[in-house]
Amino acid sequence: MRILCCVKRVPAPGARINVTEDGLAVDAAHLGFTTSPHEECAVEGAVELAERHGGDVTVLTLGSGDAGEQLRYAISVGATHGVLVDAGQDDWDPQRTAAALAEAISELETEAPFDLILFGNESADSGGFQVGIRVARALGRPMVQGIKGIEVSGDGTGEGSVTARREIDGGFEVYELPRPCVLGVKEGLNLPRYPTMKGRLASKKVEILERSSSAAAGGQQRVRLHRPEETVSETVILGHGPEAAPAVVDVLSELGVL
Repeated sequence: MRILCCVKRVPAPGARINVTEDGLAVDAAHLGFTTSPHEECAVEGAVELAERHGGDVTVLTLGSGDAGEQLRYAISVGATHGVLVDAGQDDWDPQRTAAALAEAISELETEAPFDLILFGNESADSGGFQVGIRVARALGRPMVQGIKGIEVSGDGTGEGSVTARREIDGGFEVYELPRPCVLGVKEGLNLPRYPTMKGRLASKKVEILERSSSAAAGGQQRVRLHRPEETVSETVILGHGPEAAPAVVDVLSELGVL
């Protein structure tokens, strides 16, 4: 089974995000970077399917040369190949990103299409929910977002289907898609494994295939980034033991509970 997983290099979740003076970019001077959490689950899901049905996993990203770090991390946990589409230092809009990824995927599918392409449901930084859907449409393949369960029918090769499960209020929606198809994975699909020392050393020896793209800019343009003001919470200790009871009663009275 041939699986492609698209990932993105993003600031580490929980990090303090500063904006450049012109308000058009994130100041990355003191930031750590990682793979977007939804996509970590997508990589783990791809590796698990390859282990179960046989085959290989290719990891693809668009970004600067630094994004090779995320490709090698994916290889260290079981992916087979890494492909980097060079975006330079520019911040690409979703339309251009999707066009470049679709172009790269088509070039990688010269012999046969990937049975399954996985995206994160949305990236942790921009949260646009667009790129995976745009790529699926450009390739003419069915897609479902918000997936938290994946099963493959048959031996994973040739014709067959993929059963995808999406969580909704009070239950699940279940979709059956013919291969090849595309899925947008949500965090919670699985628990991503940690790389072993052997995996990390092996990932350094794998050649990262680099590609360029002639994709034109899309119609979306960033106006500015706004960093919301930090809110400071204050904790007041009302007392200790029985002596705190009157203060608790006063607070409940102010809230209208009593």
